[in-house]
Parts: sequence; C-alpha cells; structure tokens
Amino acid sequence: VQLQASGGGLVQAGGSLRLSCAASRRTFGFDTVGWFRQAPGKEREAVASITWRRQDTYYQDSVKGRFTISRDNAKNPVYLQMNSLKPEDTAVYYCASGGPTASSNSSTYNNWGQGTQVTVSS
Repeated sequence: VQLQASGGGLVQAGGSLRLSCAASRRTFGFDTVGWFRQAPGKEREAVASITWRRQDTYYQDSVKGRFTISRDNAKNPVYLQMNSLKPEDTAVYYCASGGPTASSNSSTYNNWGQGTQVTVSS
C-alpha cells in the first residue's frame, strides 16, 4: 500500500495545522498508523500513533496535549491535528502504517509515505 501525507506548511508559533495520511487502498484496514518527523540534522522520531481499533495511542511527551491523532476506520485518511505549534516542531513529517501496537519503534512500520514539510516560525 502506498501512503500520501499532506497538509504541511508554514505557520506562526501558536498556530495549528492538520496533517492527513491517505492510503492507496480504500482504508488502512487493521494497520496501526503512525506519524514520525525528522528535523534537519536530527534523527527521525516518533510523534504519535494509533491502532486500528483506536484503543491504543502513543504520543511523544513533547506533543502531548497539543497534537491529536485520529482515524475513522470507515474512511481513508488518518489525521494529525497539531495545535499550539512551536518552532521546535519544525520538521518533515512522515506517516507510516504497520502494526500491531501503537509503537514508537519505526521498525514495526512497513509502509511509509513521502514527507510533508512543517515549518513553524517564531
């Protein structure tokens, strides 16, 4: 399955963006879906993930209370709502699917989309 991430852009600190991750098939099925990000000169890090039943989620500590990952299994996109954005959130954001747990370990995800740039100005 191919993944398509979109929704990135330039926003001022304190602003919001909603990222979308769409799968080439009708839905993500039973896959866990995760969002990762990579800032220049830094390693890729997990941001958030959600299992297919939505009973388990993972959030990186720095985004808790600001970011929300959501999915509707009857529909395609998985969303990452990002509020109260900070300059340190600037990165290329990637979505990935795999499973079965809401893991922060990138090796558990076997499908990756291209990135979408998020830039937060101070």
